[in-house]
Amino acid sequence: MSTALHLAKPQDLPKLMPLVAAFHAEMGIESEETTVERALIPLLEGSPYGAVYLMGPTKAPIGYMALTFSWSIEFGGMDGFVDELFVRPGVRGRGMATDALISMRNLLKSADVRALHLEVDRGNEPVQRLYSRAHFKLRDQYALMTLRM
Repeated sequence: MSTALHLAKPQDLPKLMPLVAAFHAEMGIESEETTVERALIPLLEGSPYGAVYLMGPTKAPIGYMALTFSWSIEFGGMDGFVDELFVRPGVRGRGMATDALISMRNLLKSADVRALHLEVDRGNEPVQRLYSRAHFKLRDQYALMTLRM
């Protein structure tokens, strides 16, 4: 299976917003449309802090992947974080998310990104298997901790 990835641009915001809303609803994330737009627009305009990729056909995307970037001494340079990954429920189970993650890994590796991270619910074994197929490994000795600002 080959899932095309397209760098999202400002004109893609109307296609992206329903996908983000569906992901947030599925994950139980409370978000306001204006907050989501405020977070997405800089990424769509080329911010160095991240990017958003649409998955599938450009006219009717089946999902998206949002990435952010930081610097890691441990990994020796720039690293990335898959902030959000969503595939429409009706087309899941066809290997598209795995394919998109592998394609993204190859793209980022060619840009000298040293590591790619994501977070996964420890109780969600099907999603853990998906990420494992894309060669992600659990780091059992670490737990993500957050301080909201």
